[in-house]
Amino acid sequence: MSPSSSKDAPPPLPEPLRVAVADSHTHLDMQSGTVEEGLAKAASVGVTTVVQVGCDVKGSRWAAETAAAHANVHAAVALHPNEAPRIVHGDPDHWSRQGPRAGGGEAALDEALAEIEALAALDHVKAVGETGLDHFRTGPEGMAAQERSFRAHIEIAKRQGKALVIHDRDAHADVLRVLREEGAPERTVFHCYSGDADMARECAAAGYYMSFAGTVTFKNAAPLREALAVAPLELVLVETDAPYLTPAPYRGRPNAPYLIPLTVRAMAAVRGIDEDAMATALAANTARAFGY
Repeated sequence: MSPSSSKDAPPPLPEPLRVAVADSHTHLDMQSGTVEEGLAKAASVGVTTVVQVGCDVKGSRWAAETAAAHANVHAAVALHPNEAPRIVHGDPDHWSRQGPRAGGGEAALDEALAEIEALAALDHVKAVGETGLDHFRTGPEGMAAQERSFRAHIEIAKRQGKALVIHDRDAHADVLRVLREEGAPERTVFHCYSGDADMARECAAAGYYMSFAGTVTFKNAAPLREALAVAPLELVLVETDAPYLTPAPYRGRPNAPYLIPLTVRAMAAVRGIDEDAMATALAANTARAFGY
């Protein structure tokens, strides 16, 4: 197999966008190459801003430090939904097979949340996330810790006046319920939106932003495209979630912010507008959602 066809090879550069946009959710620390290389490659195709997202205390520190060092990087900090039960109970991947393993307990979760709040107070940290609920990876024993962590992150975002970035995997009804019960922050973003058109209408009624990833380009994602079609344009964002969720036709290969143009063009096609109009809306929406 030639390097260019290898599933591990980076996809080629897409045609540049004429209107610059932001990648509203990426993990530069999980991608190959340096941050500077990744940002330069993205900028070369019109992706001039990225939101770097932390998933645990260490990653959140890294996100904050990287945003402090780069004017075009903004940080989001949080304990990922699957991280909270791991802190309290141990490895969540073992719950379905063996029951909870030894963990640090509630005090350890409180300590981690306190550090997330300290980071969230920094000027270059624009959001608290990714937080939320994940019913795909977490067994029943982890649900209480996960929901407790989610509620705590909502309160941190409100206290610090930051956006809230939601991870919602197989948990739509419960995520929406917790947001209603706690009262969502003024700016709330559903990262890698995965709901249907009915949920998009519910999110729109609440003023939640919906961020679409490369999944919107997948052949089997008709319900996602239906959601994009009914979502108010002013509440729509674009992201990579890189290195995951690489858009077609490169699904399965490494993702990175420079591939955003592929998703932008697919989104424009779904909406029936030209790519410049789509990119203009996305750029304005992302700046408004994250307050930069």
